[in-house]
Amino acid sequence: MKRTEVRIGILLFTLAVLVLSSSSQHVSAQKDRRLHLPVMHSPERFVPGRVLVKFRNNIGLDHARQIVASLGVRAADELPATGVFVLALPEQVDEAALTHALAVRDDVEFAELDRIMSPADITPNDPWFGSWEWYLTKIGAPAAWSITTGRKDVVIAILDTGVDASHPDLQAKLVAGWNIYNNNSDTSDVYGHGTVVAGTAAAASNNAQGVASVAWDCPIMPVRISALDGTATYSAMASGLTWAADHGARVANLSYMASGSATVTSAASYFQKKGGVVVSAAGNQGIFDATADNPNILTVSATDANDVLAVWSNTGNNIDLAAPGAVYTTYRGGTYGSTSGTSVSAPIVAGAAALVLSANPALSGSQVRDILQQSADDLGAAGWDSSYGWGRVNVARAVSMAASPSTSDAVPPTVNFASPANGATVSGAAVVSISASDNVAVKSVSLSIDGVSAATATAAPYTFTWNTNAVPNGQHSLTATAQDSSGNSASVNISVLVDNVVDTQSPVITITSPKDASKVTSNVTVTVTASDNVGVSKVELYVDGNLQAASTSAPFSTKWNTAKAAKGAHTLLCKAYDRSGNAGVSQVVTVTK
Repeated sequence: MKRTEVRIGILLFTLAVLVLSSSSQHVSAQKDRRLHLPVMHSPERFVPGRVLVKFRNNIGLDHARQIVASLGVRAADELPATGVFVLALPEQVDEAALTHALAVRDDVEFAELDRIMSPADITPNDPWFGSWEWYLTKIGAPAAWSITTGRKDVVIAILDTGVDASHPDLQAKLVAGWNIYNNNSDTSDVYGHGTVVAGTAAAASNNAQGVASVAWDCPIMPVRISALDGTATYSAMASGLTWAADHGARVANLSYMASGSATVTSAASYFQKKGGVVVSAAGNQGIFDATADNPNILTVSATDANDVLAVWSNTGNNIDLAAPGAVYTTYRGGTYGSTSGTSVSAPIVAGAAALVLSANPALSGSQVRDILQQSADDLGAAGWDSSYGWGRVNVARAVSMAASPSTSDAVPPTVNFASPANGATVSGAAVVSISASDNVAVKSVSLSIDGVSAATATAAPYTFTWNTNAVPNGQHSLTATAQDSSGNSASVNISVLVDNVVDTQSPVITITSPKDASKVTSNVTVTVTASDNVGVSKVELYVDGNLQAASTSAPFSTKWNTAKAAKGAHTLLCKAYDRSGNAGVSQVVTVTK
């Protein structure tokens, strides 16, 4: 046997051992291979199922192809003028293991993974970029800029107090906007707030003057919604959103507390359905906002340079993301300065959304929202929490996700029940909380009970309320299913015990009028007192043993028309029922007509 053939046999045996020894971890390893969307510049990014190899010059082409075939892999291509083979691997073969095994062969010049590399970070030459604008590096903007600095057709609408059109870092960035407050085209800044916000999101950058921004090349659409004192109404916000959507904006920034308004939400839904993303500030009162999560608006809290929540930032159920809350930006009158608040956290996220859309304009508004949430740097409690939402925005990771073709996404989401636990006992209105994540974005999470679809949510937190009184006591199966934008899905099942207390207690009822032995004429109102441990649902009146009338609402009084009753004595009796069907009987009252 030739020396080369012996080595081939040893190599095949080594590969078989590697495959068998890793079989218990095969599923997770295969999944990890296909995530290939880590933080920018990670050396672990490579094309799955591919290895590059070049044989030494003394190995002929036919011989090289024979070696490749003997390894159980396929030469998918040969790079022109290089002698490098592109090997296509079966799924069960680990890329790194094969690369190492090939590299130590005497007949191989080199073997390597087909790594995916990013261009070098871009550093703008704006004087204030650096220590003054620390937040741009914190969110990974330089790495994102190596992919895109924004597209001219991804317009950011700044719904605010107007924008200073003469500012040197803004004047070339503006497209036509509208003054909602005065119903005219004058969008000049009447308060100063809008210029600060606009510069944070999309000031001209890398122009050797002033500041840098998140989305350099995305245009700014000024939409004035405020009065002279900077205040704005829900109706003006809603009108501004619909106007901006109808005039081509893909991102809208509201540096106001707006996500709790049903009116603004309706307009935000319209904006999102037209392919856009709406961003709102959480507020600066340092309070907990109990408003429910709003899937149509990204609500943003504020963090400091240490990724700690700012003491003045609001928190709440509606928080989606956090972003730095202290910036150096454009000021009205052509100047620059520092400012803080969730009013500047929001446009950082708006700029990030614009870069995501610039990297992949085909994304829908909800897909952009999901990418921003799933790519964020998780802070605080694991997963979503009411302080940081899904975490501090990471525009580098978000843009990388957006730039990767969704058709290559073969990785299903991960999904689990946060509560209740498997085997838990539940009763009454049980809260079902589901956690889900994906390498790109979660599109929806649905809950099924005993195989029947019960509810679906398209935005985190994925929390549902289950009325267990509607099902029999005993074991029940809950299924959570998460789906991503590429159609991949994953499900998890748990079993819980429903144990609601069976109500066997009957209501207590007493006739209070008319009194026993009293005389009655014409229409008689029969009044009662009725109580139950759960609740009285109905009261019936019986005259001489026959059902005469019924009442289903407190105070459960009933009427008896005595016109057709014979003269003389008659008996009255009332029955009270609860929702479980238990019945209580009153005393018998005898009256005379």
